[in-house]
Amino acid sequence: MLRATFHGHSCVMATDGKYNIIIDPFLTGNPQAIINADEVKVDYILVTHGHGDHLGDTVAIAKRSKAIVIAPNELATYISKHGVKTHNMHIGGAFNFPFGRIKLTIAHHGSAAGEELIYTGSPCGFLVMMGGKTLYHSGDTGLFYDMKLIGDGNQIDLAFLPIGDNFTMGIDDAVIAVELLHPKIVVPIHYQTWPVIDAEPFEFVNKLKDFPTEVIILKPGESIEG
Repeated sequence: MLRATFHGHSCVMATDGKYNIIIDPFLTGNPQAIINADEVKVDYILVTHGHGDHLGDTVAIAKRSKAIVIAPNELATYISKHGVKTHNMHIGGAFNFPFGRIKLTIAHHGSAAGEELIYTGSPCGFLVMMGGKTLYHSGDTGLFYDMKLIGDGNQIDLAFLPIGDNFTMGIDDAVIAVELLHPKIVVPIHYQTWPVIDAEPFEFVNKLKDFPTEVIILKPGESIEG
């Protein structure tokens, strides 16, 4: 069993009933979030890249929960300097954790942290094998054709893909991404947080109405079992 909960923007929590993880825990300052960072207790934190709307509350949550942060090497090294335990990885690499297996995928975006915009390496997406299911969180990315390799090589039960445009894929490119990945279920993320990414998720639904993938729109705080 895998239960995933959307917390606005790109923040997703997942649990198999024993272990709890959170991806891109941007809660403080997130106008969509309905929970506070101090309410979050997890075992692992996955961070796709260093931008503030994804790195978010990682350090505070990790210190309080004694969670391990999983991130690309340069970003994990940056985070570790804040007194947090990390597991450094990189693109194409995979590792077996107590809760399941993580593999890092490419993402076409940037990655820099803090007001100084300190370079934190390559951004990534995550394939999470947990609770007998496979979850794909693409992180912030533009469309790339290697998504076909990800889809062909993995039976993806649940995918989280950005649709907001401007900084990431827009709706039309996200539709192509679904066609390449062919997940059982897709949930749109990274939209309507601010006016510049004010995409309409029901347009995404309509454009995939004849495709076998089920599109589910989650409001912040809502969950799905994949």
